[in-house]
Amino acid sequence: MDHSTSRKGTVLGRAGEVFRRVNRAYSPPAEHPLGGHLGALAAFGAYTAAWGVLVGARKTALPDRHQPLDLLVTAAATFRLGRLLSKGSVTSPLRAPFTRYEGATGPAEVKESPRGGPVRSTVGELATCPFCLSVWLTTTFTGAQLLWPRATRAVAGGIAALAVADTMQVGYDCLLQKNSG
Repeated sequence: MDHSTSRKGTVLGRAGEVFRRVNRAYSPPAEHPLGGHLGALAAFGAYTAAWGVLVGARKTALPDRHQPLDLLVTAAATFRLGRLLSKGSVTSPLRAPFTRYEGATGPAEVKESPRGGPVRSTVGELATCPFCLSVWLTTTFTGAQLLWPRATRAVAGGIAALAVADTMQVGYDCLLQKNSG
């Protein structure tokens, strides 16, 4: 066995033991599995790095600042798409391999809980958390905006319009309930 390989294995072995000690001290693994979250962080780091490589390969100058309208549209699109993907009843087949249905919670939304082993339950946690998905979606919109600004603005604008329309629908329903009761 190569000496550098055995030393590398020892360093990795010690790092793994330190992580296991920290995980045990932080919380019982069944309550809050840090290993799955560490994997999610690594996946997100790789995803972000891939966008960085794609944007860097274009060799296009980055904008000096965000345009305020783009920020608002991207925020509204991220919000709506995050809710649709994580809570929408129509998107439940996408989450079903990783979650368990618990019931309806609001207009066209469901409550689900993660299920399965460490990887599956971590994906289930991410898939049912609009806040978690927002980080991934914002990264996607940011990278896409840098690579394909016109197409990304069109898509984000359409999703943002859906967010406004949904807000109007819920507002209208609230007015009807207030006036009927």
